[in-house]
Amino acid sequence: MQIDLPVIWAAVIGLGVFIYVMLDGFDLGIGLLFAFFEAKEDRDVMMNTIAPVWDGNETFLVLGGAALYGAFPIVYSTLLPANYLPLILMVVGLIFRGAAFELRSRAKRTRPAWDLAFIVGSALAALCQGIVLGSLLQGTRITDSRFSGGAFDWLSPFSLFCGIGVWVTYITLGCGWLILKTEGDLQRNMRALMRRLAPALLGMIGLISVWTVLGLPDIAHRWFGSGNLGWFLPVPVLVLACVGGILRAVRLGHEALPFVLTLAVCFLGYSGLLISIWPHLVPPSLTIWDASSSHSSQLFLLVGTAIILPVILLYNAMQYRVFKGKIRSGDAGYH
Repeated sequence: MQIDLPVIWAAVIGLGVFIYVMLDGFDLGIGLLFAFFEAKEDRDVMMNTIAPVWDGNETFLVLGGAALYGAFPIVYSTLLPANYLPLILMVVGLIFRGAAFELRSRAKRTRPAWDLAFIVGSALAALCQGIVLGSLLQGTRITDSRFSGGAFDWLSPFSLFCGIGVWVTYITLGCGWLILKTEGDLQRNMRALMRRLAPALLGMIGLISVWTVLGLPDIAHRWFGSGNLGWFLPVPVLVLACVGGILRAVRLGHEALPFVLTLAVCFLGYSGLLISIWPHLVPPSLTIWDASSSHSSQLFLLVGTAIILPVILLYNAMQYRVFKGKIRSGDAGYH
């Protein structure tokens, strides 16, 4: 029996993208939260909660891009030209963030400038990720396995709104992370903020879902016209339950549960995305089988990935274990 390698590779890339969103999402969210907390002590603590792990989080972005290039080269050669500008701006944002991490702790006179770089870099990277998501959902024009659209096809009210949705998602993740990792006044401020962010996140998910269904007939048919609604219905129901759980956990003083439930909301939203586009990698026409490389290429890459991926997962798990616990004001900064 022949293994369906395109399905396996779609699962590997899907896992890598979700882990990236889960991990880099909360540290991008902390960059966005910087704009609302101006005290140096608060910003130092916020930065120190992610200082040991932020660069490891971005490993999965590299993994996803490299796997896409090797396993689905047609997707790589069509999705990138369709989104050149937002992807370049995303990289620029990540560069500014990286520079801010390295230089902020040592800067004195220019520290406000590096704080601004951290905020702007985080906002730009998150916005561009949402724009690419919106562009993917609204479809990409492909002719003879090549991108045949315009340079600004990615720019639309829907894609921009998806960018704002990613902002809200990442800020909520960052808020949950800081509830887990901080204490005192900063933690109390994050609890108060989470009471507003959780309903805002639910509202953004609802608005994007309705806009997607109303504006994209193929996705509407997938949810409501395929006879599978009974199987898909638990996704929105569980989203509602998780948001309610976040609010209850904040009210009862739980520390880890708000973050865990926010991750669950992200997973459910991601599963909704997969339901909407499967089996396409580039809607509306390019499926995982149309876009895959040769069987021998995918098999060769899979052997290497089976060796490397557990190592990546292990060292990421180890860094979170080593640096677990609360971060307090006055702890050693990032060096």
